[in-house]
Amino acid sequence: MSLDSNTHKTLNQVLTSKLTSINQFFLHARMAKDWGLDALDATFYKKSIKDMKHADDLMERIFMLGGLPNLQKLDRLHIGENAPEMLTCNETFLNGQHAVIKAAIAECESEQDYVSRDLLSQVLEYEEDIIDWHETQQSLIKDVGLQNYLQSQTGATK
Repeated sequence: MSLDSNTHKTLNQVLTSKLTSINQFFLHARMAKDWGLDALDATFYKKSIKDMKHADDLMERIFMLGGLPNLQKLDRLHIGENAPEMLTCNETFLNGQHAVIKAAIAECESEQDYVSRDLLSQVLEYEEDIIDWHETQQSLIKDVGLQNYLQSQTGATK
């Protein structure tokens, strides 16, 4: 693979998405913690930490390819003002991130960079699980009602 390939640019786009995700999920975690929603706090916090690990892996790959990771760029954060809004904002962000990662996988495939493709495929698998979790939370709110859902997120019913 040549150094003038689009792989550096592609991996940096995913890195930007991951850095944005770290901030969004970390802020949502701390908001949930402040509201006493311990289960949401734990899930959002875990997601932000996993995103840091993904960002680290992406940075290492970019360095390995002779590029320079761009840590200065962030996309717009989608911040909710209550638990349902946070879930909706996260789901919107995650669906956009999903598209970025899928496009990056296709680009790596066309550049015949199978190591980067495999790295991104692992990231995509994790993101799909998180999207599914968010969709499940939205369904739970509809099925059990907001108050029961919020009570279930306090950790008091464990």
